[in-house]
Amino acid sequence: MTYQAGRATPAAAAAGDGTSVTGLTVEHRTDPLGIDATRPRFGWRTDSTVRGRRQSAYRVLVATTPSRLTPGRADVWDSGRVTSPDSVAVPYDGPGLRPSTRYHWTVTVWDEHGRPRTPRDTAHFETGLLSTDGVTHWDGARWIGMAGKKPNSAGAPYLRREEPLRRGRVREARLYVSALGVYDAYINGRRVTVPHDGEPTVELLTPGWTNYDARISYLTYDVTDLVAAARSHVTLGAVLGNGWYNCRVSEGSTYYSKDGNPLALKAKLLIRYTDGATQTVVTAPDAGWKATDTGPHRADDIYDGETYDAREEMPGWSANGYDTSGWADVTEHDLAARFPDVKTVAYPGESARIVPGWDLRPRSVTVHTGVTGESGSPNGKGRVVVDPGRTVTDPRRAATARVTLRPGETAVLDLGQNMVGVPRYSLRGSAGAEVTFRFGEMLNDDSAGADGPVGSVYRANLRSAKATSTYVLRGDPKGETHQDSLTFYGFRYVSVTTSREITLTGFTGRVATSALRDIGTVTTDDDKVNQLISNVRWGQRGNYLWVPTDCPQRDERLGWTGDTQVFCATGLYNTDATGFLSHFQENLIDSQRIYGVDGAQFTAVSPGNRYNAAAPVSGWADCGVVVPWTLWQMTGDRTVVDRSWEAMTTYIDWIRRRSADGYTGQGALFADWLAPQSTGTQLMSDVYYGYSVRLMAHMARATGRTAEAETYDKLFAGIKRTFMSTYLKTDDGTVTVRSSLGGKPINGPDPEDDSQTALLWVLKLGLYDTEAQRRRLVELLARNISNDAAYKEAHPDSTRVQYAENTLSVGFLGVNVLAPVLTDEGRADLAYQLLHQNAMPSWLYSVDNGATTIWERWNSYSKEDGFGPVEMNSFNHYAYGAVMEWMYESMAGIARDPDHPGFRHFFLRPHTDPTGRIKHVTGSHLSPYGEIRSEWRLSGRTLSYRARVPANTIATLRIPAAEPSAVRAGRTPLDRVDQVKPLGFEDGTASYKLPSGRYELTVSLG
Repeated sequence: MTYQAGRATPAAAAAGDGTSVTGLTVEHRTDPLGIDATRPRFGWRTDSTVRGRRQSAYRVLVATTPSRLTPGRADVWDSGRVTSPDSVAVPYDGPGLRPSTRYHWTVTVWDEHGRPRTPRDTAHFETGLLSTDGVTHWDGARWIGMAGKKPNSAGAPYLRREEPLRRGRVREARLYVSALGVYDAYINGRRVTVPHDGEPTVELLTPGWTNYDARISYLTYDVTDLVAAARSHVTLGAVLGNGWYNCRVSEGSTYYSKDGNPLALKAKLLIRYTDGATQTVVTAPDAGWKATDTGPHRADDIYDGETYDAREEMPGWSANGYDTSGWADVTEHDLAARFPDVKTVAYPGESARIVPGWDLRPRSVTVHTGVTGESGSPNGKGRVVVDPGRTVTDPRRAATARVTLRPGETAVLDLGQNMVGVPRYSLRGSAGAEVTFRFGEMLNDDSAGADGPVGSVYRANLRSAKATSTYVLRGDPKGETHQDSLTFYGFRYVSVTTSREITLTGFTGRVATSALRDIGTVTTDDDKVNQLISNVRWGQRGNYLWVPTDCPQRDERLGWTGDTQVFCATGLYNTDATGFLSHFQENLIDSQRIYGVDGAQFTAVSPGNRYNAAAPVSGWADCGVVVPWTLWQMTGDRTVVDRSWEAMTTYIDWIRRRSADGYTGQGALFADWLAPQSTGTQLMSDVYYGYSVRLMAHMARATGRTAEAETYDKLFAGIKRTFMSTYLKTDDGTVTVRSSLGGKPINGPDPEDDSQTALLWVLKLGLYDTEAQRRRLVELLARNISNDAAYKEAHPDSTRVQYAENTLSVGFLGVNVLAPVLTDEGRADLAYQLLHQNAMPSWLYSVDNGATTIWERWNSYSKEDGFGPVEMNSFNHYAYGAVMEWMYESMAGIARDPDHPGFRHFFLRPHTDPTGRIKHVTGSHLSPYGEIRSEWRLSGRTLSYRARVPANTIATLRIPAAEPSAVRAGRTPLDRVDQVKPLGFEDGTASYKLPSGRYELTVSLG
């Protein structure tokens, strides 16, 4: 880079050519509030219809007011004109930033001709408290809880403080708040909200889940309007829930107590007046704060649900003037004494919240009045007796239906979509009527695995989780409305029962998620494939809730790292999840230190919880390497790599020291989890060890760690040699992968040689010597997949004999490499055959059996056989949805280039469907540089193709064609189009280097 002084020319000078600067971000967020980064990272995009548009230089200005955002007047930082194409994660390099301060910024971008552009609007960011010790800049705020409150006793703590406002007009107010547990915050009688898509919405379970003895998040809110509306006083209040901090989900963690953990609040309300004066209200163990547990929140639990007694409501409790004479004092929590090194840090992403646009209403309402036919039913449970007069099957009517329910009756609501969040409902009835809502993902059938009569809500797979919302009416004749806030549920179906006659209206499933903004999509002309894509997206929404969980419904809901690492690329293609996954990586590093074997192993689950185990967990532990790698690849921001480097090298060095020669993995307790065809545990460990080492070598080389890159290259070479000598049998010119060696997984059949997953990983990592061996391995893989009569006859003891032809046989650690490896090895035909397969095991098997999210097991349910094994059977488990990464990269054809992270250079490589079932695919992804689009349509032997390459990027197009001249833009051969560079023609594929711009092509396939 070179730096030179100069003044920015007005953007109007270059107006009119379809180029603009948009998408300004700080720390990967738009106008973020409360960031703790001392050197925040700036980002922007250049949007242009001009072909070959690129950035040649930039200039960032930061100022205290928008009016000072001009050269010579920027009073915080002026980067000067920097000759560089960088527009992703450009670091602030000015004077130290002040806490609790808003900064305004803009950028001038010069194009390839030296013409400047600036955004239409300036942007801003606001610092948080810029400290981690929980003391600095907190102005004396302490952790406080209700005095005398015994953990796990009935009633959620309500805390409040009322404070006189100083004379003067309020200019701005900020609330910084955290909890040991979870909180709902209130100011002057109103719930604190956050903006989403231009409208206010509420968060759920703030401040999220961390290792509370290492790191606690706080969040920042702009509460100016709530404070300014008060004339003389301000009241700050909060309701505390147990959350993950005081729940059996945290059994086995270092902070867990079998007797329960007391809940606590930490908050600072900062008020600034127009005359320059400031005022703070902080949590402290003094007489100003009061607490009670006599309010309506009687019980709450992550697994079990929430009980709300509206008769105990305290109208006005969080508003000015409320009488707290019967309330208790508060006391200081002992967190600082128990864990003096804990960090209190700003949450780095967007909070989990309710997304109103995804609200779900009932698609049907069925009222049951009893059970009949037990003696004649296959499982002895009978079927429910339906009242047709109160049953509504028309989705339009069901969405707004009013249902009157009496004791002994049950209403079952079907939302049509498995979701995660909380219910909202309105009730009318007498005071003391108790209404119970029980949540589930499926309805019972007459199979042996059902846990109730046909038509009732199936809940056996929840195991010990009660997942129940209980509401006691106060008897308001106008009706009363409630929305749970201190727990969450995973459900499609809801059963409703009551102790007295009530009328239910307006039931809504309110979707809560951290996957807030979709930035990518793939659609096809195949309805079943589109349903699969929808299932993947809804599975991500449900399981991206503060941490990436394995399932959202049963007594688990944990941050399993194997699920996370196989899905994270799909997750980042689909949604803006950079902050979310970066935060999880911080959690994982904390877990490594606290729970990992020797303080070096990345753990199988994070944060710490009831499944902490000192066990060999390759494929899960490697999440600590795969997530930083994937974040860097998808965003172009190496920050997470640098922050994770010490932890990653510690992990790899630990594995190396554990084996005699340093070339074998730590072991793999779970191996290829839930694969129909098992692979030896040690083989799975060895391939993942090699995979992580190869990623480390690439990251080291790209980040200037040359010596370490060479070390990892040599280590991978040793792993490869050892692997081949152990597992690759090449006698008599044949090749066999001895994947039966190395131990049986804890769940699954005995491992077999030449298993699908073993073959896939050997091909992916190049664990062979010759081209002939590679061809043989591909042939073995194809035969395994075909699973025809000849294959079954040759392998009579294989688990494959019980499955149909052309089926997959992978589990969690094979699912995300299956279609990509087949495609890379020239067998996209097999990848598409597997995509369209609907026999078990396959992706469409679940679609044909009614799935609306991805299942944990390939056979979680079938209309023919009923429910799969109940002890491990989630109907919302996103790992198998990792196939969508292949849909983006090979179906739609939007693929990363590992050597140019962040899509600065990328591949457009659409693969048409050799089966002929899919004839139209559209894909898009909002990359850091702008939206990439790739769309193809096949008509006979003519392929129509459209693409969009964002400004400041270059794409390599690889497209099937009869010959190079068959690829045309209009009547012009593509290789004659301005700035397009032909790269050759090989094996029926034409390749071109494309500058930014929009392309409409027709291709003759011969």
